[in-house]
Amino acid sequence: MTAATGPTPTTGRGQTTGPTPATGPGPTSGPDPAAAARPGRAPAGDRTVGRAGWHRRTGLVPIGYLAAMVVVGFAHPVLPQSRWLLIHLLLLGAVTNAIVVWSAHFAAAILRSPAPAKRGGEAARLVLLNLGIVAVLAAGSAGPRWLGVAGAGAVFAAVAIHLGVLAARLRRALPARFAVTVHYYLAAALALLAGIPAGAWMLVVDDDVRPRLLLFHAHVNLLGWVTLTVLGTLLTLWPTVLRTRMVDSALPAAVRGLPLCIAGLVCLGAGTLAWWPVPAAAGLALFAVAALLAMVAAGAAARQRPPASFAAWSIAAGLGWLLVALAWDAVLLLSAPDAATAADRFGSVLVPLGGGFVAQVLLGALSYLLPMALGGGPAAVRARTARLDAHWPQRVTMANLALVVYLLPVGPYPRITTSLLLLAALVQFLVPALRILLTRTR
Repeated sequence: MTAATGPTPTTGRGQTTGPTPATGPGPTSGPDPAAAARPGRAPAGDRTVGRAGWHRRTGLVPIGYLAAMVVVGFAHPVLPQSRWLLIHLLLLGAVTNAIVVWSAHFAAAILRSPAPAKRGGEAARLVLLNLGIVAVLAAGSAGPRWLGVAGAGAVFAAVAIHLGVLAARLRRALPARFAVTVHYYLAAALALLAGIPAGAWMLVVDDDVRPRLLLFHAHVNLLGWVTLTVLGTLLTLWPTVLRTRMVDSALPAAVRGLPLCIAGLVCLGAGTLAWWPVPAAAGLALFAVAALLAMVAAGAAARQRPPASFAAWSIAAGLGWLLVALAWDAVLLLSAPDAATAADRFGSVLVPLGGGFVAQVLLGALSYLLPMALGGGPAAVRARTARLDAHWPQRVTMANLALVVYLLPVGPYPRITTSLLLLAALVQFLVPALRILLTRTR
């Protein structure tokens, strides 16, 4: 994500740090979000924990949750609530940590906020967040329930502080061309804060209201917290991943898409809580329109320079699965006779929405950002990127074909096979990602 005002950030030697997505045929429009992640000489206030060291440490957190998914995937026959655990390891563990870390970083880059003198506040928020996540995971899979409620409270507090920090940065900042991205982040955080109490309630209460709470919790968190963040980030990250100029239509599409998403989220939340299927489906339709606006602009950028990396193709494939999931979700909501049936059927939506969209966008974004964030010069960045791009056509093809087969009405053995292929694709990302995070650059 980029800022549009002020000079391009430089390294310690005064040289620009990398390519920049630009609007139109003129000169580049602002600093590259990944370039902002690449450390040259650390600022005076940032010497205690350098930017590369910070991202090396925080990068291990979502990677750890993804690695735990592999363990749970192989051990699921003997684990209680293994499916619930897999979903929350991905969405609550890996994705939430990645969003909190990178949205704070990119918001600072977009708004030209000064670098923090120390990382103590950010580190404390992440500790609080992950204490809460671990408590929720433990309670949801084995109990006790009060631990899950306490954990949900800790997650709520960490996200509320994160929201306050972003809002304060936005208030203090000078006008920035791409500030709409930060507005997406604020709306996403508010959505998560609305969804957390419903999840905590479901840990302790099992009554007739539970199906509606489940639908509200899942939709507000997945489409609010995750999808809003992705659509806001896509504005500047996508042309940067492609190493091309931002098309003129990208920013207007993002500006028009945000109110559509917010209106869609309100309709969806009210429709699922009150079990009004038509307003809920209308909310999904508004989200689909906003996503299509962003994807049309992304397609125009891709025509300038076609995708040629794991990061680009993984993100592109994930966006395609988002449209599939939104359409399938709307069909299931409109055809369900009651909220309980809709809640039971929602599991089939989680495959394209969680595995197809969320997981692929997360892996694609990290594959591009982590090599840049760890610094060490162009040669080191290229070497890390090459590791994460290794065998990318096979990985992207295998993962997406496995998802397609899994969604077909096939027997248990094909589903087991496709599940193993998906785990293999995840391992092919995790192994090089761990290597680059655990290998320090001289």
